[in-house]
Amino acid sequence: MSLTTSTIDTHLDTGIGSDLLTLSRRRRLTPGRVIGWIVLILALIITIFPFYWMVKSALTPNAEIVADSGRFWPTHPTMINFARTLGLTTLEESQAAGGSGASVNFVLYLWNSVIYCALIGFFQTLFCAMGGYAFARLRFRGRTILFNMLVAALMVPGIFTLLPNFVLVRDLGILNTVWGMVAPSVLMTPFALFFMRQFFLPIPRDVEEAAMIDGIGKIRIFWNIVLPMAKGPLITIGLITVVWAWKDFMWPLLIGRDESVRTVTVALGVYLQQSPNRQPDWTGLMAASTISVIPVIVLLAFLGRRIVESLNFSGIK
Repeated sequence: MSLTTSTIDTHLDTGIGSDLLTLSRRRRLTPGRVIGWIVLILALIITIFPFYWMVKSALTPNAEIVADSGRFWPTHPTMINFARTLGLTTLEESQAAGGSGASVNFVLYLWNSVIYCALIGFFQTLFCAMGGYAFARLRFRGRTILFNMLVAALMVPGIFTLLPNFVLVRDLGILNTVWGMVAPSVLMTPFALFFMRQFFLPIPRDVEEAAMIDGIGKIRIFWNIVLPMAKGPLITIGLITVVWAWKDFMWPLLIGRDESVRTVTVALGVYLQQSPNRQPDWTGLMAASTISVIPVIVLLAFLGRRIVESLNFSGIK
């Protein structure tokens, strides 16, 4: 049986028409879709609003912070708060703008935060990938019990381990050092280990078994075959770890008291206390906080999409 040109065109037109009809149905507004969009927009506004208010307060003159509290934009926006926070103004100019004359050494504190977060992010991601692969692939006695104990650690609040970790770091003689600050988190966290194990479980064993037939050992299989497959989850858990470490306050405050290892979050707390016997310098603090979150925003802008792409824990497609 042969098909004529008109018959083929008819089938093509019918197929294209059905696809367009399906697409139009998907794009048709329904009450559920409208409600979903409204809820999504409200959640987005609620999420972004605190950051917007922080930037708005940073651009507000200190003398007008109360008067402009009910407005959505400062009446007389200024960059003086950023300048005096960074130490780019004289003491007289800073006090005239409503500040206490204090400034934040952002170059040093940002560098300390970068080192602190980079060490934790890199080593914790690497070791959790090793541990997750071991729990997913290796068979050894007590594996299930050990993994259940690690998962149970997710329910232990971090404040409970604060004092034992401090005693351990003190006894090791590494107080006020970067290594003392990263010591409790550099090896692993239960969530990161669980995250990596769940990714490795559905990866087909055929590729690994073929490599073993070729004489490749477990270590080379992990480094040369498995890790390249896990690039998405590795970036995801690394990004989550870095963001968590960047906003950590209590542990760096407890261990890194010396200014040479002080992180940005601790520096902001010190800055807030540098206005004794007067109202806190809220506009300067908001300006300093705005500057401190810029590196995290840049990091999320470049790598944030990886989180969405790898949350399905997919292996090989």
